[in-house]
Amino acid sequence: MSDFGAPPVIPTALQQYNSYVEDPKWQRKFSIVWAAGVGIAVLASVPHVARALKNGRLFRGLFTGVSDSGSRYTPTNGVDIKPPRSKRRVLGIVETLWSSTLWTLPGVELDLGQMIVIAAYLTLLIACITMHAPLLDNPNRAGFLALAQFPVVFLFATKNSILSLLLGPGNGYEKLNYIHRWAGRGMFIGATVHGALWINNHVVYGLPILGQQKETSGVAAFGVLCVLVLTSFRPIRRFFYQWFFVVHVLGFVAFCIAVCYHTIYASPWIFPPLAFYGFDMLLRMFRYRIKDATLVPVDSNMILIHVHDCADGWVAGQHVRLRVFFSGRIFESHPLTIVNAPAASSCVPGNTITLAARVVGDWTRAINTYASKEQERLRVEKDEQPGVPVHVMIDGPYGGSRIDVGEYESALLIAGGSGVTFTLGLLDDIVARCVKLGRAHGEKTRRIEFAWCVRSYGAIHWFAPMLMEIANAVAGTSLDLHISVYVTCLCNPEEVPPIPNMDVVATTRPSVTGILRDLVTPPAPTLGKRDLDVDTKSLEMQSDENAPGFSASSRLNWVGLGGGVAVCAAGPESLTREAHNAVARVSLTQGVELGGIALHTELFAI
Repeated sequence: MSDFGAPPVIPTALQQYNSYVEDPKWQRKFSIVWAAGVGIAVLASVPHVARALKNGRLFRGLFTGVSDSGSRYTPTNGVDIKPPRSKRRVLGIVETLWSSTLWTLPGVELDLGQMIVIAAYLTLLIACITMHAPLLDNPNRAGFLALAQFPVVFLFATKNSILSLLLGPGNGYEKLNYIHRWAGRGMFIGATVHGALWINNHVVYGLPILGQQKETSGVAAFGVLCVLVLTSFRPIRRFFYQWFFVVHVLGFVAFCIAVCYHTIYASPWIFPPLAFYGFDMLLRMFRYRIKDATLVPVDSNMILIHVHDCADGWVAGQHVRLRVFFSGRIFESHPLTIVNAPAASSCVPGNTITLAARVVGDWTRAINTYASKEQERLRVEKDEQPGVPVHVMIDGPYGGSRIDVGEYESALLIAGGSGVTFTLGLLDDIVARCVKLGRAHGEKTRRIEFAWCVRSYGAIHWFAPMLMEIANAVAGTSLDLHISVYVTCLCNPEEVPPIPNMDVVATTRPSVTGILRDLVTPPAPTLGKRDLDVDTKSLEMQSDENAPGFSASSRLNWVGLGGGVAVCAAGPESLTREAHNAVARVSLTQGVELGGIALHTELFAI
């Protein structure tokens, strides 16, 4: 047999594009880049994780959930500890630079930093779809990149994510979920480009769109994806959450099955989501608890839920998903923030978890009505104390504050409405650590401004007993605590409870920027009353200028020392957005001088 030599090499320009060889390479490139971005974020979080590990916040409740017995703290005769100025100045510079990413716009759920992350993500996705790809002739690249979204979608969606642990406290699923939503939209972009161009090719060449398994399953998968995307928009989530949740869970199962029938290249991308979801379910098994609880309807707008035999296993500011067994509604679970700190670091005695459910929907209205009727029946039949005994299931804890208030000399805790459940837990924790435990872990906090915006004076009674306990614990100590309640409705002012160091101000709307500036600007020694930057009709009650730790001279000594300021805000979007902008504004002008301003917000919306 004669030898004709090596076969001729087809010039690159004339070679036919092999999408099944080239497109997976772009999948891998996309995955490497976003994984590198996650790695950079994890490395940047190492100091935060190290601090959380040192003070015991990192693994609290991760594998055990809420426990019956509390951890043992050893109180010490602590003294006020001032942070090293060189270290605090460096942190101040870092936090000041970071504050430039906090700016937000009305109607936008993302701040500037999050928008940059999403813009970079979508740019990467579109670049990988379009670079060196003959999409008009062979739009497979977009389909391959749509499949590459699976790990991102599930990594940032599960409640028990390994990423949340690596990023440290305060980076729970509720903070990472925005990437999950936009990765889902990125999947929709890739699927739309892929499907639309293939349908166009079938129309041009006269091929049937439906009939073959590949085409039919592809159209079915795309239809399910459209339903998932359309039902995930915010109005649907807010007003029809239970319906959205069911559609979301069942829809993704159907989508995964349909896309696996559509292409054999989908299977490898399904395994990572299964692993993430399996890890989530495994940790949930360790965190589920069935407990005895007592429902206490405070009024027609608020009900308190006291879950008994719970002493430890959570960090102040975290939340649990609660399922109450009443009236056949055992399949509904709702997230509720834990109002109090663990027993060992709380000003309120007792081994209970206190949850608060404000009446804002069908479930909260139903449980409030049930508790009110049952309480009246028990009072008539058995003459029992207020409260209705029930069984509950709790799943958690989750979330929590990204910043430890104890690492900052000054703190502003501001909340709107039921958002006070978050800031009140932080207040309970930091006061107990500074007063009850004698700053055993080196807490540096010296001044706290607690601000609460409510619609009526009667709402103050929701948490008046707890505020009274905390205020009494602070009395006579070196910790300066001041409570400001801003009431937007002029009704029943006689209902204001006598809480020490509390000002009640009737106002249309307080200015978060004004409150923050008032905190960080030392007043003149001759001033006796607070200069509030709000449009007010002043109704000042219980404002004792001579109270311990509240004098003007002490304020001059405590403000502007460069020990840092912690700002924690919780409530409606308008409040958290204003908190973002207020911290960004003040930090850019005074951040380094103050030792940095750190911010954590909790948005009480779906």
